[in-house]
Amino acid sequence: MEGEVIGPGPYRATKLWNETIKLFRGGMPLRRHWAHFRCYDWSFTGSEAVDYLHELLRRNNNFGPEVTRYQTLQLLRKFLKAHVIEDIKGRHGTENFEDSGQLYRHTWNNFCWSPLLTHKDPCAAVFPTLSPLKSFPARPLLKDGGDLPRLIRWDDYEELPQSENVAPQKTRVMTSDLWNKRHSVAIGDVHECKLIRRKEISVKQVDHIWKSMTAAHLQRVLGLVSLDGVLNPAHVSGKHIVHNVFSVNKSGVVVLENKAEDMPYWVVSAMKCLASWPNCSDSRQQLYPGFERDVLRTVGDYFQRLKEPLLTFHLYEVFVNILGLLQDREVATEALQVSCLLLPPPNRRRLQLLLRLMARVCQNPQLPPLNDFISTRTLMVQMFSHCVLGSGDEMDLDDLLATKLVTFMMEHQSTIFLVPAKLRRQVEEHLSHLKRVQIKYAGSDTDFSASPAFCKQIRRAEPEEQKVVGTRVPLHELLEGLIADKELPAKDKRKRMKQFQRSYPDVYRKRFPTEESEAAVIPEKAPRFKPPLSLFSFKKPLQPFQRSWSFRA
Repeated sequence: MEGEVIGPGPYRATKLWNETIKLFRGGMPLRRHWAHFRCYDWSFTGSEAVDYLHELLRRNNNFGPEVTRYQTLQLLRKFLKAHVIEDIKGRHGTENFEDSGQLYRHTWNNFCWSPLLTHKDPCAAVFPTLSPLKSFPARPLLKDGGDLPRLIRWDDYEELPQSENVAPQKTRVMTSDLWNKRHSVAIGDVHECKLIRRKEISVKQVDHIWKSMTAAHLQRVLGLVSLDGVLNPAHVSGKHIVHNVFSVNKSGVVVLENKAEDMPYWVVSAMKCLASWPNCSDSRQQLYPGFERDVLRTVGDYFQRLKEPLLTFHLYEVFVNILGLLQDREVATEALQVSCLLLPPPNRRRLQLLLRLMARVCQNPQLPPLNDFISTRTLMVQMFSHCVLGSGDEMDLDDLLATKLVTFMMEHQSTIFLVPAKLRRQVEEHLSHLKRVQIKYAGSDTDFSASPAFCKQIRRAEPEEQKVVGTRVPLHELLEGLIADKELPAKDKRKRMKQFQRSYPDVYRKRFPTEESEAAVIPEKAPRFKPPLSLFSFKKPLQPFQRSWSFRA
């Protein structure tokens, strides 16, 4: 009876609708009933259907025990209108389903009967092609995140293109020569360079960046490969996101630029009166028994008369997918933080003030009971859930889903309207990167600032080899220039050659592998001529030995 747990994914609301119909048709007990002196086989009463479906929904993990009997009755009325069931006279659509002894039956005309079906075995029927189950849209799914707006890069100088289709970039492979040119500073050969400053980022481009990065962040939080079938990027406004992030007051509530889009003054006063009960700000207002109920009814009438729910029809699938994450409170809270940034600022302001009011009313022990039969918490959820979440399709489970979502949002209203710190940091870092200048060196045969470079997989030892090769080239050039210098004296040339040999023995050995090759290039040191010693070289002839002093005392 629990059924299949349907997690986040495209068309989750449609899957929940089909799954509920299958469970109801496959498990609803059928028997013979009498009415107006006639018997009707394979039928059930309205009360029996409400009892069975209510218990089924409460035990189903997709809905939970918060489902009320009234919500179950509303769903069965949708089943009758969608021809899932009919009364015993074959009427549907215009009739109203009642929680009573009135007889109903499944729409057997929409079943294909098996040849083995017996008179006492109506449950042997299988679903036909003509059934009230919803079909999925036939449009193709986008792949590789193509449904996300393209993120602005550093090299986007011009205004944003009207179309999101981007021509494929040509793959560029970085060769060793190009590597040497781009890393000329590291190897000591500094070329002439110039600074290239990007044009000033426009407001339109900032809005586009927030839109792109917010949609990508939402996709990661939901754990989806693509947002196709969940969110249409055309329904997302970057201007709304920027306004919701920065245009807030000290309490974190959005401030509207156009005051005409705000709630009427009398609605705001009524909400303040309930939120601060019994300390109403308007002391001139005379209180009477039941005054608080009239104030609540005034607020409820305003929100129930809105043209669309506060979460909008366009974002319905987004918030239905978040329902599949409620078991993980942190993930669900972050998903709601991102999704609420997508709302138009007037809707976000109304939603935040409404949820804050609901939370304060439920937590106020001094407030008298607002209903004689149900608790204040249940009353607040039932009164405003359909004002918060709703589907543009009447044949949907929005009543059941809204109750579960609004309950969670009311309990965490203080955190779901905060801007995710991670998203804000990523956007600020990207904008800071776009504002930086770029250094471009002269002589580069490829301008990698105009298009992204793609790396080719290489061996682990190849970077070291490239490092060695990139270093040897200027050393070889230095050695050859030293050899070819004709103006350098031979003595100084030999001295510098010896210094080079001691500093770079590998490069020197490669240039002069043998002594002969070295001798052919390096000039030999000229020998010093010393004349032979002869007797004729003395200026004075040899004199006999004469003692100049005596050892005598």
